[in-house]
Amino acid sequence: MEGSQYTVGDVMTRTVVALAGGAMFKEIVRTMEQWGVSAMPVLDGRGRVIGVVSEADLLHKEEYQDYEAERHDGGAELPGVARRPAESAKARAVTAEELMNTPAVTVPVGATLGRAARLMAQHGVKRLPVVDDDGVLAGIVSRSDLLKVYLRTDEDIAQEVRREVVAGRFPVPPESVRVSVREGVVTLAGQVPDTSLVPLVVRLVRSVDGVVDVRCLLTGPPRRPVLEPDLEAEPHPAHGTAP
Repeated sequence: MEGSQYTVGDVMTRTVVALAGGAMFKEIVRTMEQWGVSAMPVLDGRGRVIGVVSEADLLHKEEYQDYEAERHDGGAELPGVARRPAESAKARAVTAEELMNTPAVTVPVGATLGRAARLMAQHGVKRLPVVDDDGVLAGIVSRSDLLKVYLRTDEDIAQEVRREVVAGRFPVPPESVRVSVREGVVTLAGQVPDTSLVPLVVRLVRSVDGVVDVRCLLTGPPRRPVLEPDLEAEPHPAHGTAP
């Protein structure tokens, strides 16, 4: 992905374990165990994502079994349990469609990694189903997938910074602005004709995928020293004038 921003489609996992709406409770548990996943998207007949079932959704059945046992034995009610009808309904659910959280939080295949990261943070999830323009499942993206951009080599990052950022902003010989990268940290050094563009360039470099930090050592053209007024040269009298 040289020269352009990474998208979710570049880093997602394309082989996804998904459920039909009619999948039964124990089938869901077995599938999670077999594939080592903690959540799965639920699809309709056309492959569109209609919800997500997680381990937390399944555990409500265990929670409410204890609650019912306590009530049957005349014990005290579990704190707050009776005030959660939605979770109580999930405890009685037996199919994926009854258990799932809907609408599903999904991300478009062409979304930036930053957008996917924000969605994960906002909804407190570790992975997102990835969908195409029709809402059909295309893959799944996890937190670890979003970190793959930091596996880019330093030289790859340096080439993109030179070509896509520096060359287009500073009309100077290429050797005037030196770009070096070490462990994802970009250093910009050299002399530029217009320092007003430096903040913009730094922001653009930070937005390059795989950049960890930016150190800016760019300077402007040398300035002429300002002389004190009494050191300024006095004008010479015109030749031939009388004293």
